[in-house]
Amino acid sequence: MAELEFLKVEKDDQVARIILDRPKHNVLDIPMMNELNAELEKIAADDELKCVVITGEGKSFCAGVEVADHKPDNVDLMVSTFNRIFELINMIDIPIIAAVNGACLGGGMELAIACDIVIASEKAILGQPEIKLGFFPPYAALRLPELVGVAKAIEIVTTGQNYSAQAAKDLGFVSQVASVDEFQDVVEKNVKQIVMASPLIIRLNKRAVKRHIGTSFAQGVDLVSNYFLKTMMKTEDTLEGIASFEERRRAVWKNK
Repeated sequence: MAELEFLKVEKDDQVARIILDRPKHNVLDIPMMNELNAELEKIAADDELKCVVITGEGKSFCAGVEVADHKPDNVDLMVSTFNRIFELINMIDIPIIAAVNGACLGGGMELAIACDIVIASEKAILGQPEIKLGFFPPYAALRLPELVGVAKAIEIVTTGQNYSAQAAKDLGFVSQVASVDEFQDVVEKNVKQIVMASPLIIRLNKRAVKRHIGTSFAQGVDLVSNYFLKTMMKTEDTLEGIASFEERRRAVWKNK
């Protein structure tokens, strides 16, 4: 197995942690994105994991995508490699936490907002400055309207301004803000809350949230209700959860 050059990966039987590690600011280039995609593919195929955390080494989360990779000779490969990140994140059925510990700009912010939960240090700075270099952020153009609405999405991408962690939370693309001293503890608190559950039921919960998207209300109610009754209620872990509650004991999950 080739040694990772631009990432650190820590993994146990419940949590995978990916640390972006390309000094100085963890800027994504094509080789680094290839490493990230390979790790995300492994996570997508692992039915035992319960949670993923993505963060950055040093003072930055990720300050964007390498500008040199936007040149005509590289741009087609760069875009396809970059898009693969979001395809894989969309395939992963367990919660993905972006632990934003510093600068989170351009492609770095796109990576963060692709995740399910964005926890930012109060010192974090977020923004999509691509317009200042003559670009637009393709994934942000897709994702931001879902998170903040069309008008605010246009503001973010056309002004290129930076936002504090609290401003980003107020807008809706950051979930939680923590002080610098409490940041790691807040991330770990979220991880612990997630991993208490069955890995199978974690997946079913995330799928249920996404299952109705793009349908009418009536179709959505039908889809989610049927998923509840015909899939979740047929699992051993749901029955174990009910039994453990009634018997006042800790559940023993079977992932079935």
